[in-house]
Amino acid sequence: MNFELIVFDWDGTLMDSEARIVTCIQAAFRDLGLPEPVPEVARDVIGLGLDEAMERLLPTGEEELRAKVVVQYRRHFLGGDQSPSELFPGARETLDWMTEQGYRLAVATGKSRAGLNKALDETGLHGVFHATRTADETFSKPHPQMLLELMDELGARAGETLMIGDTEYDLQMANNAGVRSLAVCYGVHEPGRLLACEPLACLDSLWAIRDWLSARQAN
Repeated sequence: MNFELIVFDWDGTLMDSEARIVTCIQAAFRDLGLPEPVPEVARDVIGLGLDEAMERLLPTGEEELRAKVVVQYRRHFLGGDQSPSELFPGARETLDWMTEQGYRLAVATGKSRAGLNKALDETGLHGVFHATRTADETFSKPHPQMLLELMDELGARAGETLMIGDTEYDLQMANNAGVRSLAVCYGVHEPGRLLACEPLACLDSLWAIRDWLSARQAN
């Protein structure tokens, strides 16, 4: 397994955005007079596309109501909410190192295109990634389509591709695409859920990803 393409999830993997997402979900529910989900429930849908997330949070709600919550969430996340979201420690350095080593880098995220572009603008990482996919452009995780499209665009085979994520949705997507994965255990889902998806390893920092890849190169 000589990896050439490394695909990152965004929220909970590269960016510490959990608090902001949960706050915006709760605000969207309040706007419509709905009981807001407790933080543990709201955080569990991070990684899914917004439509899929609302289907889980409002399983008995009408499609029109879920669509209204999505609109309110986007209003808060893209405009009103100012909860800080920063890259996890080591993110920029790890991405720079990967670029220097010749890896091609991509993002597969449950965010919308507008949400990802906003995050890339805020972090100055627009030019780092060779390709990106968002949940409003194709199927949401854990469907494999995001990874399949990225591999096709960048000319990478499944055996040359590594998916890195913090939720079981990321790892299930990788499994569904026939791609190996690395889990990071500092994000949304606890290690037990991640390990059940059989990643190559479950690591506790972005620095550890760099060390893991360096050790593979040395063997």
